[in-house]
Amino acid sequence: MPINMFQAQPTIRMQRWLQRSSLALVIGTVMAIGINAATMPQAQAAVTTADFSDLVQQVTPAVARVNVTKTVSEDELAKAQTAELLRQFFGDRLRIPDQAAKPAIEHAYGTAFFVTTDGYMLTNHHVVAGADKITVTLNDRTELDVTLVGSDERSDVAVLKVVGNQFPALPIGDSNSLKVGEPVLAIGSPFGFDYSASAGIVSAKSRSFSRETSVPFIQTDVALNPGNSGGPLFNQRGEVIGINSRIFSGTGGYMGLSFSIPIDAAMDIYEQLKTNGEVARAYMGIYPQDIDRNLAEAYNLARPQGALLTRVSPDSPAQKSGLQSGDIILQYNDVQIMRAADLLNLLNRARPNDPFSAQIQRDGKQMTVKGTLTYAPNDVRAQSGSQQDDEIQLGLRLRNLTPDEQAELAVDNKTGILVTTVDPTGLAARSGIFAGDIVTNFHQKPIAKVTDFSSAISSLPKKGVVTIEVMRQGIPGIIGLRIE
Repeated sequence: MPINMFQAQPTIRMQRWLQRSSLALVIGTVMAIGINAATMPQAQAAVTTADFSDLVQQVTPAVARVNVTKTVSEDELAKAQTAELLRQFFGDRLRIPDQAAKPAIEHAYGTAFFVTTDGYMLTNHHVVAGADKITVTLNDRTELDVTLVGSDERSDVAVLKVVGNQFPALPIGDSNSLKVGEPVLAIGSPFGFDYSASAGIVSAKSRSFSRETSVPFIQTDVALNPGNSGGPLFNQRGEVIGINSRIFSGTGGYMGLSFSIPIDAAMDIYEQLKTNGEVARAYMGIYPQDIDRNLAEAYNLARPQGALLTRVSPDSPAQKSGLQSGDIILQYNDVQIMRAADLLNLLNRARPNDPFSAQIQRDGKQMTVKGTLTYAPNDVRAQSGSQQDDEIQLGLRLRNLTPDEQAELAVDNKTGILVTTVDPTGLAARSGIFAGDIVTNFHQKPIAKVTDFSSAISSLPKKGVVTIEVMRQGIPGIIGLRIE
């Protein structure tokens, strides 16, 4: 329907009348509620839009697009593309006769940025996971081959290296000093559109995704989309204060919630991956939960605060320090604990053999306990601690079985440990070991705990084949593990 221009636009006389009426209404309202009108311009002036134009030109050369190539079989590709269709009409019965599976090439992309002038870069673990080949494209269209130095799934941080010198490394900021409401800028390659800049503010800090990750995310309203992953998040001074990691979306696109890894946590992971090729995490042996209003009243707390211990693992650093189930940790190493996530974030940043001091409340009384953290028993490295230059990299993550899992395995008069993760490039993967396998015997030694597996590694030959017995979906099997 056409709009009458006269109806759509008021006359000049009407505009002036509306302006006078609006001004009179504002002044009358201010006088009525007792607000000093002189303070209003200052309050409005505090809300300004940050201009990042100069900053974008300054930092763009240090940001690169990550190009990932993966080999995917034809079966895997077809299943990924038509899974719902096949499930609806054919289930799992559809087969293509007389055709061998042919490998297909899958291309993916993300973002990375330089942190040193000699070619070290940071990106996300999920950007490069399972990659057969990785390259980066710089802003001048130069494409460089990349070496994957190390990658950590729990923190979603990966370290890359390109050959060369005098790269434009970005300055590293302090993510702990970030304030909610502070303007921030992201640069990346959303949907393959290189060097796209998007700005917003810090919406919240210390966001946690339960136990699936080990970092307290920075939440922003910066528009991030697939391809932004691994890119830098800047403050107004041009310092990197985060690595863009994920979005919260029901559609796969941006919906107003974006999450970045604090650069302080990322640089800690970077140093460990660069030096050791892996991340060593500390273990305390506690199961904390938040305290709500009802629990605060029950425990005579002034307000809901602290981390309530629902369980303390036997023979753990926590038990040895004197901690008990029902204790409330109020401070950890002089840092106030408001939520269970605060405590977990501190523990995730700690190293094995770090001392700790916790102020707790027990039975209405406050006291202090002290102890020393150890290596996490359920995240033990599958390699010999005595080997150095030629250490055996099996590429496994293992954990002890739960009591229910042990009881199920005991029916066959066996004990074992669970394989939780298999590095696709490691010796274990090449030999046919999968995540979900239960290792019951390794190198002619029964396995009941992760420590048994670690002990068995120390007696492995430098080269040759050893046996590893597993239970896979309830069926026993023996695998020859070739050590090269």
